[in-house]
Amino acid sequence: MNNENTAHTLNDLIAIARDGKSFYEEAAQKVDDAELKNLFTRIAGIKGHLVTELGAVVQAAGGTPEDSGTLVGSMQKMYGNLRATLGDKEYGYVAQLEESEDRLINAFNEVAQDSRTSQAARDVVTRLLPEVRASHDVMRNRKLAMKSAA
Repeated sequence: MNNENTAHTLNDLIAIARDGKSFYEEAAQKVDDAELKNLFTRIAGIKGHLVTELGAVVQAAGGTPEDSGTLVGSMQKMYGNLRATLGDKEYGYVAQLEESEDRLINAFNEVAQDSRTSQAARDVVTRLLPEVRASHDVMRNRKLAMKSAA
């Protein structure tokens, strides 16, 4: 895979991570629960770190890092806001954020396992995957705990 394809592949991950960062930041402003506010803010910071790390590899490959999110991410955020407005606000945000985590971890796994992906891209994705998994697991566990408590 050439540098242009490396940049394109990583820019897809950057856009998805930007979606998550934006959604977490918005959710942190809208929930009432202080613990969730802190959690959402912390995970938004992790998403920002992913964007920075992936962007550095894109630049090293001669590309320009993605500076926006995706249509799917915008739709997920819109649905999450609607769901939170119509039902349990905290659970609505947690459930939608967990879905955005599913999307990110699936994209990272796909890139890490794709033999057509450059070694540089696979290296950074493999290095960042534990952070992606940890955020995913936190949100999945939070969602399951809230669902069983309801």
